[in-house]
Amino acid sequence: MTVYGIGLGPGDADLVTVKGKRLLESAAVVYSPGRLSRTVALNHVPEERIGDLDFPMTRDPDELRRAWKEAAAEVATRAESEDVAFVTLGDPNVYSTFGHLRRTLAAFHPEVDLEVVPGVSAMTAFTTALGVEIESGTGLALREAANGSAPTGPDRMVLFKVTDAPATHEKLTEAGYDVRFGRRLFMEQGETVVTDDPDELAERDYYTLAYAEREGVERDVATAAFDGVESGGSA
Repeated sequence: MTVYGIGLGPGDADLVTVKGKRLLESAAVVYSPGRLSRTVALNHVPEERIGDLDFPMTRDPDELRRAWKEAAAEVATRAESEDVAFVTLGDPNVYSTFGHLRRTLAAFHPEVDLEVVPGVSAMTAFTTALGVEIESGTGLALREAANGSAPTGPDRMVLFKVTDAPATHEKLTEAGYDVRFGRRLFMEQGETVVTDDPDELAERDYYTLAYAEREGVERDVATAAFDGVESGGSA
């Protein structure tokens, strides 16, 4: 049978894809790695079909490997006779817990069939919420900015895991970037915040992102206007 890695989107139960919803409703068990993904899944799956897996928030490699192996063994055993799902916020292949499960299944349970069902990523939901257009031909880098780090280089970046917004903001502005923040966008749990002021986000929260754009970056955006034709005129 098959293990489906299903992206639940950024936190709003209505942003699950049609395919994801169909597979959630048909899976024998839906495994969740945390409280937030479990809450979203419960909008589509009765609680008795939800299975919880332990993915500890630690950097201890031995503890992490133990947890990943135990989770993979649990999922592989159930998948021997029935389809199961593993859900994650965002997209399963973008900064996701699912990657740990997928790699561990491939290493220790290669007989298990896997299928990934994409979800709305936090990156695309974030730019939509901020009204940021990433126009054709534009480069956009995805970076992690935990613990006050502030990667630089690209003209436009979306930063994940901004757990120290004031420190990240200070470093980015000194490097010549304009920065906007968003916290818990499209999530039912916690306060949604969109702001240019990092002091509003002084309290650490794993679900904080930032959009950084280099000051003075040039744009060449196509519009419906034509050279030499003023608005309201005729060609």
